[in-house]
Amino acid sequence: MAIKVTMPRLSDTMTEGTVATWLKKVGDKISEGDILAEIETDKATMEFESFNEGTLLHIGIQAGETAPVDSLLAIIGNEGEDISGLLAGGDAPAAEAPKTDAAPAAEAKSEEAKTEAPAPAAKAATELPKGVVVVTMPRLSDTMTEGTVATWLKKEGDAVAEGDILAEIETDKATMEFESFNAGTLLYIGIQEGNTAPVDSLLAIIGPAGTDISGIADNYTAGGTATASAPAAEEKAAPAAEKATEAVADTSSNGGRILASPLAKKIASDKGIQLTQVKGSGENGRIVKSDIENFTPAAQGQPAANATAAAPKAETAAPAAPKVFVPAGEVFTEEIKNSQMRKIIAKRLAESLFTAPHYNLVIEVSMDDAMAARATINTVPDTKVSFNDMVIKACALALKKHPKINSQWKEDAIIINHHFNIGVAVAVEDGLVVPVLKFTDAMSLSQIGASVRDLAGRAKNKKLGPQEMEGSTFTVSNLGMFGITEFNSIINQPNSAILSVGAIVEKPVVKNGQIVVGNTMMLSLACDHRTIDGATGAQFLQTLKQYIESPVTMLA
Repeated sequence: MAIKVTMPRLSDTMTEGTVATWLKKVGDKISEGDILAEIETDKATMEFESFNEGTLLHIGIQAGETAPVDSLLAIIGNEGEDISGLLAGGDAPAAEAPKTDAAPAAEAKSEEAKTEAPAPAAKAATELPKGVVVVTMPRLSDTMTEGTVATWLKKEGDAVAEGDILAEIETDKATMEFESFNAGTLLYIGIQEGNTAPVDSLLAIIGPAGTDISGIADNYTAGGTATASAPAAEEKAAPAAEKATEAVADTSSNGGRILASPLAKKIASDKGIQLTQVKGSGENGRIVKSDIENFTPAAQGQPAANATAAAPKAETAAPAAPKVFVPAGEVFTEEIKNSQMRKIIAKRLAESLFTAPHYNLVIEVSMDDAMAARATINTVPDTKVSFNDMVIKACALALKKHPKINSQWKEDAIIINHHFNIGVAVAVEDGLVVPVLKFTDAMSLSQIGASVRDLAGRAKNKKLGPQEMEGSTFTVSNLGMFGITEFNSIINQPNSAILSVGAIVEKPVVKNGQIVVGNTMMLSLACDHRTIDGATGAQFLQTLKQYIESPVTMLA
């Protein structure tokens, strides 16, 4: 069955996109994960991959043309399949209704037979009351296929202005604020807090206050194929046990409800902070993540009624609930729901490990001169350079001399990147993200240091935009700060290599025939054997070693 592919929303502010390049042409075979086109958004030019397989039957937006989000981008289906029915109503954005004038019943039935489905999404659009807008789950990153509503900042019946933040949505990479592009009243919420749904599912309905929207949620389908959300009556029938648990977590000792985001509740629970002691800075006094992170016992002011006068005791009594007692010898397990980030990490790393033939090359580097150079550099006012910054700079320069390392594999070709964008792996609460330093080779050591600190800080606070985590051509992962001396990483696709950096170790070394105390560091390069041969990887490591062991050469 033919499938319509629409112009994706590749950033939270994107309303239209320009097709920069088509990487496939009509008649080409498409596999799931193939790059269809490069699309220019309001923030960056990004690769758009196919989530379907088949034959590219139609291109709706030619290279160089601009079209609104959800416009017909392409049609993928079986070779030779009749797509005239889809083209008749598919050239305009999905939100626009096809012809509504009366057509002969036989013609309507014929179109249904050709398309195998009557495109209920378009039908629902034709029946929308005046001023009513259906808001769908946005695609907030190029790899996002589903999203989780972390927090609703508006509730049904609230007035919504254009630009207001409707909800916080957890994607595969970060938790992001989703703003409204329409004004009116929030008439319906289709995905409750904590629930996950595919991109283009019914998220909310906005329109004039008092508008009758009965039946819209029931008839709406995501992508015209499957129902996006259950009827409102079904949502109200949530399990009583779940509601009771939420009530316990969100009510104070006097029975009043405490407004707090799910992330704030989780951090408070982990830190043993009672929500009753925290003053919220969000809308209507809502407690948000920053309130928990900035909370200290000294900020409590007046202790709670059940707290003792002594500060240490009050702090000891802070945890909201005692630890579960598990008698010795009894089996005890805990189930933690996988976040979107954890699901995508699992999927991407499994794809990388099981599709790219990995091999690892290890080299030991003397760090004595690097340590002396770093100490000298950091004497400059307002300058702070880490060993990791020096490794990143050395990688960028070594890649220029060995561009085959800066490559990616495609079935019909190897792409050599002659721009050098280095991804830096950063551990966050829910997993791992890789912010990208664009054109790293042109950056100074101090610029690299400042950029890494900024990106890492915002990554841990989930404030990175998708465009800041895309476009890497090589990746560096450093576990040296944890005392790990040597490890192997899984390649961050579509890169062909990733460098693993260990800790600096003081140990006996041989110099000029004498055993002396020296400082060394282990580097491990994981390579994709489809694009990088062993000798090529070894030559890259030799060049990298020279730069790190003689930092002055990086300034030439």
